[in-house]
This record gives sequence, C-alpha cells and structure tokens, in this order.
Amino acid sequence: MIQLAKLYGQSRLGGRLPAYDGKKSLYTSRPFPFTCEAFKVTLPDQENILCGLPRGKRHFRVQITLDKVLFGRIDSEEFYQAFNTILRELFLGRYCLVGRSFYKSQPGEGLKNCCGFYQRIQNTQMGISLNIDISCKPFINPLPVINLVALLLNRDISDDPFDFCERLKVSKDLCDVEVNFTLEKNADKKYRITGLTSQGSSQLPCPCDDSGTGKTVVEYFKETYRRTIRSRVPCLKVRDQEKPTTYLPMEVCEISDAKQISYLLSVACQHPMDHEKTILQTVNPYNEDPHAKEFGITFENKLTIVKGRVLPPPVLKFNDQGKVKEFLPKVGKWNMRLKQMVKGGEVNTWACINFASDITHAAAVAFCDELAVMCVISGMNFKGDPVLPLVNAKPNHVRPFLKKHYQRFMEILRPLHKELDLLIVILPDKNGTLYGDIKRICETDLGLVSQCCLAKHVLKMKPQYLTNIALKINMKVGGRNTVLLDAVVGNLPRVSNTPTIIFGADVSHPHHGEGRSSPSIAAVVASQDWPEVTNYAGLVRPQARHEEIIQGLFNENDCGSGCISGGMIKEHLISFMRSTGHIPRRIIFYRC
Repeated sequence: MIQLAKLYGQSRLGGRLPAYDGKKSLYTSRPFPFTCEAFKVTLPDQENILCGLPRGKRHFRVQITLDKVLFGRIDSEEFYQAFNTILRELFLGRYCLVGRSFYKSQPGEGLKNCCGFYQRIQNTQMGISLNIDISCKPFINPLPVINLVALLLNRDISDDPFDFCERLKVSKDLCDVEVNFTLEKNADKKYRITGLTSQGSSQLPCPCDDSGTGKTVVEYFKETYRRTIRSRVPCLKVRDQEKPTTYLPMEVCEISDAKQISYLLSVACQHPMDHEKTILQTVNPYNEDPHAKEFGITFENKLTIVKGRVLPPPVLKFNDQGKVKEFLPKVGKWNMRLKQMVKGGEVNTWACINFASDITHAAAVAFCDELAVMCVISGMNFKGDPVLPLVNAKPNHVRPFLKKHYQRFMEILRPLHKELDLLIVILPDKNGTLYGDIKRICETDLGLVSQCCLAKHVLKMKPQYLTNIALKINMKVGGRNTVLLDAVVGNLPRVSNTPTIIFGADVSHPHHGEGRSSPSIAAVVASQDWPEVTNYAGLVRPQARHEEIIQGLFNENDCGSGCISGGMIKEHLISFMRSTGHIPRRIIFYRC
C-alpha cells in the first residue's frame, strides 16, 4: 500500500494519504474521487529489513471499494482500530511489525535481540490516550539449524541422542519456524517445523522413500544425496503444502528468514529515567508524521501525570536471639545483617554434586563450608559435614547419575532411619536444560529437596548471595524467615481476629511457538499458617488451551451412592486445617 500511495497518490487517489491495516481495511481522512477502482502495483527489488536477504519483484492487483464512513463515531471500536492503523504507518517502512509491536534489528550471529516499542490508542478516564512502552523480542538470524540447536542446548551436537527434556525444549523453541532444505534444487521452497522425532535418524523410516523398501532416513540420504548424517540425532518434523509430515535431518536445514522466537534471550531492565527518555524519543516524531498531519492528529510531548500513593511498609519480626529483633524495610529492601530467622529449619544430612567443570573440587568444598556457616549464623541448625564427600559429575547423563548417588546416600542413611534433607547442586553458568532436569528428577522422581547454585556465584562467595541461598534453604526445609509484627501481636486487619486462609490464583497461557497441544496452566496458592499467613502451598493443573476461567477449583463426581466433591480449593482447605488445627472462618481470595 505504501507503493500504491507513491504511484497513484497525486493522481488517481486525489492527493489522499491512506492508512492500511495490513489486512482488508484502508482508511482516509477524506473520500477518494471514486467508490470502486482497481490498481496494478509492482514492488521493486528490496532487502528484508531484519535478515538482509534480497527479494525479487512482485506484482499485485489491488481493488479499493468504499465500505463505510466513521465520521463522528468516536465511541465505536472501529474508530480506535482506524486510529491505531493511522499511527502504525509512521514506522512500517523502517520497523518489523509483530502483533502490535515494532522491532528494529541489531547485528548479531545466530540469535539477536530486536528492540522496539508497543503502542495503542485507548479511551481512558482522561479521554483519548496513547499507551506506549518499550518492547524487546528475540529473533533468529538465518543460520544452519544444527548450529542453532547447539546454542539452545549449550553443547556440541555430535552424534549423541537427545533426552526427553532436550527434545521438548528444541521442539518448543523451533515450532513454526520456517527452514530451507539445502539439498533441494528449489531453494525458495520452505518447510515449517512442527516438532522433533523421538527416535534418531537411523531408526526412522523415510516417508520420502517411494521404493517401498523401508529405508531409514540415514540410508535414504546416503543413497539419494551421498550425504552421511548423524544417526542418533533426532530429525525435524516438517510440513509443506504437498506432504503433511516429512522428516529432515538438522544438518541439511537452514533457517529461511529472521523469525521471532520465545525463551531465548533475557533482556536487561532499564532504569526508570532511561525508560522514560526512550519513550519520549519514540513519541517525539509523531506530530511530524505525514499521516498524523493528514488526519489532524496531535500529541502532547510529555507523559501524563497520574496521582498515586506509596503504602507504608510493614514492620518485620525476627528471632529474639538476634541483635535486631524488629526491622522496618526501606525502599522495599531488607537484609539479614544482625538478624536471625524467626524459625530456623534443620539440615542434619546433606550432600553436594558439582556439574560445573570450571569449579575445582577445593572451590566447591570451600563454598559448601561457607554456606553451612552462613546457615548457622542466620539461625538454622545445619550440620557441617556431608553424608559423602563432594562428587564431581558431567551433565551428559544426569538422570542415572543422580539416581545412582541417591542410592549411595540412602545406603548410609537407611540403617540410621534417616532421609537426605538437602542436595546442593553446583551448575555451570550456561546449563541449557540441566537445571530443569535436576529439579524434575529430584522433586518428582526422588522426593529430594534441592538447591542449585551457579558457578559464577560459587567462585565469588559473596556474603549477600550466601545469605539469600540460606533463606531459600530454610523455607524449603520447613523453616520461617520472618513474619509481620502485626500478625504476631494480633493486629493484622481482617486476619488476626478469626482463622483466615488467603488464596491467590492465576492462569498462564502457552506462548506463540509452544505448539497447539500445549495446555494453559492454572495455579492456586493458599496460606498454610495462621495468624502469621507467611507459609504458602501451591497447586497447579493443566486445562483447556487459552481458557481463562480456572476449571480445577471445584468439582463434583457422582459415584453412585452420592456426590463426592474435590478440587484445588478443597485440597488447600484440608491442608490448612491439618497444619493449623482450625477450620478457616474467613477466606480472602486474590485473582490475578
């Protein structure tokens, strides 16, 4: 449409400057000199704004027909849709539009961070307002898929099979990404990734083989393309217009274009003053925009001031054995200096496994010693010696390694009628799926309390970091770090005077790229103590995709002899009664 306005703006369009929404709607400030007319538009050779790849000439036939007039209808949804379309025109030629956000690329290899902004016109109590904020998204640069997967997993992709978590991560991150098959003559043909195979290429029957001999993917590529591929590495599941499912080895596929992808890059937070400056720099060109002038739109060059108030912080109560027994946080912060946990937990049996190759055995032992000392200083009962000496491990086979050493620990503890209270795990800074693997195995398979620490923090051993880890460990083993003073003295409004349980609930939905089978996840937490209300238990349930109403709060099942009720609410109520000895007389429910 930009090219159409350039070609016909001063002639057949009557000097009008239209705004196009990218779909079927075109808006103008004044009527065109026609009600229906067709145009021929040719887009010249140009470079893709994100990836720098050339595009050839393309020919289009555009038909414009008058549909309706929005004059004076400022309360309609169509009015705000038109308003937002007009504003978008300023940046369409220089930015990439993703949803309602604009992004400008930054140079980089493989993965790059594209920074831009989000904008939307909305009707508020102050009138018509522009809502604008900074936005950053990760994108994939064109590169071989095998190289990208190595970046995702933070390891060399030789010929080792992928475990379940690695397959899940790669499938989620690459879902819907378009790739080119490098051995195909038609270089422009694109395939869309739908997932990863569970088997290696040597075990997969090739769907491309029409001979009926049952060749595997490895055999097919060896005979057809004289290409030896990795036999134990899974293949990409891809689809195109001709075949619903095809298997392609990773090493013969390339990312076809710059593509937005989730969960790959973390974006540093801006300081509030820098954030404001960036927003104002984005808004400043609005009043000089030809489309804004065409439609008579102007903006103030300053942010709107909204009145607010800062709630006073509550006074925190700590253990009376510390020098500081009560503390008023300042600027939302507090530390454990001269303080002790209000209820210290016990760690009588513990062990440590080091997965970081750059952390020496001596450094890991020194870190564990310092951590144990900090736990004791903070008010915990933490025995100084581990069940077994520290173990160094490689992250390749984490499941069998953890299970093997768990058995070793229990061979010592079982005759003493004890369990392993804590497993400390040292991780490399770039650990791919290792953290998730360890948490899943420890918490769901072995029933272990684990605490992971990154190598960079282990080397520095800063007291503040050790204190933070001690606070986490204390909560995990059943301790309590602090409570509100008002709760202790019975002065907490609507809570202290009667047994009260506090709920919090939210639903998280799958992001773009997680696959159509990914469910939404409902989470409900509830306080498990009274009157302190500082300990919370959490429950999660999968539910229908993009369903905002929590489906697992309450349910009834007819067993024939009567209805049996259940659900997350009932589970939390029973847990509350068991831990406090009280039936809650008041329920406070927060829904995010």
